[in-house]
Amino acid sequence: MKENEGIHRHDISDEAWEQIKELLPGQAEKHGGVAKDNRLFINAVAWQTRTGAPWRDIPPEFGNWNSIHKRFCRWRDKGIGKRLADAAIGEPAGDIF
Repeated sequence: MKENEGIHRHDISDEAWEQIKELLPGQAEKHGGVAKDNRLFINAVAWQTRTGAPWRDIPPEFGNWNSIHKRFCRWRDKGIGKRLADAAIGEPAGDIF
């Protein structure tokens, strides 16, 4: 698989990922738990948002749909989505939260 080639066409680009990755919770050097895979989570949310499919229809390669939805709600409630959207203006990831 090429570096910029993801699982789905909705996956965040390498350029957009570089813009937002430091803004995400769950990093090893930050307070709190370490996230399993923030980029996979972002791609799952992008897939759900862009397809308009119900959360439970998220493809299994993204992980458990219910865990993804709960994490999405936690991030939304903490304002993380707004930070990401602000950082990604003009990028495909800008509209996922």
